[in-house]
Amino acid sequence: MNIRAHKGLTFDDVLLVPKRSPIASRRDVDTSAAVTNTIRLATPILSANMDTVTEWEMAVAMARAGGMGVLHRFMSVEQQVRQVNKVKRAQGLMVDNPYTVAENASIAEADRLMEQHDVGGLIVVNGDKKLVGLITRRDILLAPDDVLTVAQAMTRADHIVSVGPSVTSAEARALLYQHRLEKLPVVDRDGKVVGLITSRDVVRVEERSQASVDGKGRLRVGAAIGVGSGEMARAEALLEAGADLLVLDIAHGHAEHCIDMVKSLRRAFADAQIVAGNVATADGARELAEAGADAIKVGIGPGSICTTRIVTGFGVPQLTAIMDSASGLAAAGIDIPIIADGGIKTSGDLVKALAAGAHIVMIGSLFAGCEEAPGSPVIRDGQKVKVVRGMASLGAAMGRRAAERDGQGIDESAEDQEDWDKVVPEGVEAVVPYRGHVAEIVYQLVGGLRSGLSYGGAHSIEELQRNAEFIEITAAGVRESGSHDVRRL
Repeated sequence: MNIRAHKGLTFDDVLLVPKRSPIASRRDVDTSAAVTNTIRLATPILSANMDTVTEWEMAVAMARAGGMGVLHRFMSVEQQVRQVNKVKRAQGLMVDNPYTVAENASIAEADRLMEQHDVGGLIVVNGDKKLVGLITRRDILLAPDDVLTVAQAMTRADHIVSVGPSVTSAEARALLYQHRLEKLPVVDRDGKVVGLITSRDVVRVEERSQASVDGKGRLRVGAAIGVGSGEMARAEALLEAGADLLVLDIAHGHAEHCIDMVKSLRRAFADAQIVAGNVATADGARELAEAGADAIKVGIGPGSICTTRIVTGFGVPQLTAIMDSASGLAAAGIDIPIIADGGIKTSGDLVKALAAGAHIVMIGSLFAGCEEAPGSPVIRDGQKVKVVRGMASLGAAMGRRAAERDGQGIDESAEDQEDWDKVVPEGVEAVVPYRGHVAEIVYQLVGGLRSGLSYGGAHSIEELQRNAEFIEITAAGVRESGSHDVRRL
């Protein structure tokens, strides 16, 4: 029998020792960090791939705040692809493959397409996909009764200002202002439509310099996949839609089928950015990295709604898990980022996770109460709240099985349905306070990080890690760290 025991520490068990600091202002620090070695974020935070945390609205808000959202996978491939498309269309100098309508289509068809895509206008094309006009809701609303086709109601191409694919933001702004326009179709040398620039997009690009964007100026987004037989097809569809990260979503990442999946993904998609996990040990981090992962997700059971440690008896306190995983990669000479997943309650926890060796943190429950999280707030005991659930909770497990059956086109009968009492949950469903918009929470977290960097005498997260010195504290130290001996207002 090989029994080994050593002490494990989590965030509340330690403090960081203050250092002599050259930082005169919190504005003098750099909070950016790599989520993979090719993608760097201004804000080192991901929203978790949980079905009560991240769908397209959260992903858009996170990217605009400088972080990134990871779409959960408990939906069909088609639905997840649509979510990626919504994020990619939410911002960018040019919208690729804009929505179009044929010139011989009816007014009713154009109106239906605008409603379906939630847009205010469509580019009108002929059979060769060449620009012939532009039609907007205003054209439809004001059209006389005898105007029945798009060609009759549209603004014709000879009255439209268009640009080529190489146009810059400044050039587009000047043209939009000069001609008092809202939209600029982008056409290639053959006159075929390849994109669309709107005045709103030009302003957004200029105003949100901290936003996480790809090479085309579109917001970045990650998407979770599983390890099942159909997940390679899901991965291919997500990458084709423009997903920036594939996040392998499995509770125990140090498992042979997870390692094999990483190898398969790497062989099939050489340039894809792959995040694998979750692990909590040096060996787990190293083996996933050697299999081809671009970043390692660390955390077994630290989340507020996760009960894995209680149900299984397995886990590692999160601070120790981060340190062990970082040391395992370093010992193997592997230089890829670590994502600390779970257990972040405050900005102080964020600072400690980064100081311990993480490059990015992933946050779930703290964001579940935000406006952009899926679901509507409800009133409970006079307080506005939203629902959060662990992805191994009973409800999530049953929902996952239903989504998988729907995705495979399986028609359930009573005898097909999995009995609820056969599911062993490793998470709970709960409510969290409604917290407003996620940008406000991110702002507070990053503000705390900026202060933390100044206390650590560090201009950057990398420097914080080099300078970091932890001190273990007692229960009395924990009490002393918070407000005490006063009555709070």
